[in-house]
Amino acid sequence: MGKSFSNVYQFKITLRDVKPPIWRRIQVPETFTFKQLHDAIQSSMGWGGHHLHSFEMYGTEIGEGGLPEGKTYISDFFSMRDKKGVYLYDFGDNWEHGIVLEKILPKSGATKYPTCLDGKRACPPDDCGGSWGYMELLNALSDTEHPEHEDMTEWIGEDFDPEYFDAKNVRFHE
Repeated sequence: MGKSFSNVYQFKITLRDVKPPIWRRIQVPETFTFKQLHDAIQSSMGWGGHHLHSFEMYGTEIGEGGLPEGKTYISDFFSMRDKKGVYLYDFGDNWEHGIVLEKILPKSGATKYPTCLDGKRACPPDDCGGSWGYMELLNALSDTEHPEHEDMTEWIGEDFDPEYFDAKNVRFHE
């Protein structure tokens, strides 16, 4: 992981424009860069990581076309006074995530960071057309008479359960 650290940042990441909400609660070292935060969000949400992304922090863009995410630290932007940011994944589908810093805590010696503490609902699949396309996908999957039901079921698989999420199944990339 690199740098030693004393504290962890606990974030709640919520995918916007999807109802009911899809969210994750993660803890990451205070020494994380925005690139490492991106990787942690990808792992916790279940995204494939194949698309462009950026962060928006109080009018500053980090990532594509902005500050270099691999050299910009989360501790330079997040504090208990400045708690909110936006993470945009896939500029075509435009998946916007609200990021809220909930707590800054001392690290626990028994915990391997980053870690996912909790969350709700399965992540939409990559390339499904953003929040509007995902809602259409859910409609097609739930209605056997829907003209796209068979194609969408074949594409996403019969095992897809939009309500299922288990934080214990999250594996962070090294």
